[in-house]
Amino acid sequence: MEISELSADDTAGVADFVAVSNAVREADSPWDHEMTEVEAVGQLRYGWDLEPGTAYLAREQGETVALGQYFTSRYDNHHLAWLNIEVHPGHRRRGHGSALLEHLVARARREGRTSVGIDGWDLAPVHAFAARHGLAPKAADVNRRQHLDRLDRAALDEQYDAALPHAADYVLERLLGPVPENELAAMAVMAAAINDAPTDDLDIEDEAYPPERIRAYEQAQAARGTLHRVFARHRDSGAFAGQTVVAVDGERPWLAEQHDTSVVREHRGHRLGLLLKLDMLRWLHEAQPQIATIDTWNAASNDHMIEVNELLGYEVMGRGVSFQRSI
Repeated sequence: MEISELSADDTAGVADFVAVSNAVREADSPWDHEMTEVEAVGQLRYGWDLEPGTAYLAREQGETVALGQYFTSRYDNHHLAWLNIEVHPGHRRRGHGSALLEHLVARARREGRTSVGIDGWDLAPVHAFAARHGLAPKAADVNRRQHLDRLDRAALDEQYDAALPHAADYVLERLLGPVPENELAAMAVMAAAINDAPTDDLDIEDEAYPPERIRAYEQAQAARGTLHRVFARHRDSGAFAGQTVVAVDGERPWLAEQHDTSVVREHRGHRLGLLLKLDMLRWLHEAQPQIATIDTWNAASNDHMIEVNELLGYEVMGRGVSFQRSI
């Protein structure tokens, strides 16, 4: 089997990447939206925050049978490499996944990483593959989807009105696009509140959010869609208290993804998380009425955010597992 690195400029390779990814989705997570070549190029070129992972294609007799991805960050967790391995359903149980894993782990060792992790759906073959390679389950998370045409907006308005008195010391503001330069540092401090979300048993450090990373995230997301933020500001101090962020797909504007929702610790207890997400729904209904679905991910142990999402009509689509081991 031949393993080669994939460039975003390799049109044929990107087409193979998309074909394998969609075959895997159809077999393992049929609710997933299909990947497009535009989406794949966006991932390969920009990543989440201008730190795209390295993608690999595995070929057998000229046919692409599997793909791999290798992710690290220059900002934090310098001990860790996160890996992704997908094997075409028609070519499984032939050692392709194991060969790709060995290839990626070897790179991690060369770069001085001491731990690797992989994600997978909560399926028996995924657990079996991880166990064979010494990867232990360390965390679980759940993919939920909100169908906007099913929302009872009158009931949500009642929830908004009931929560509002608890947040009398705060004002909600909306932001389309990048954070103003004079507030970027404060936004970066607020973004770090996401580190309070559960990470269960993962060997993982808090993520670092310097201002330049916030700007890189904005640029990476703007390259393939529209970024909407609703944030809460403390009336007296002007301090940022919390935010929620939704990205609308530029190629398929009926699809959206929920990114960060977090409230700074000292401002919790005022129902800000619920209010932020309710106001976001109101805004998107006005400004982006074509949106059909919003997808979100939460740690399975994040009881508070799960309660909020279920109140907002999110439905469980699938459960994922994160595996990790020392190298």
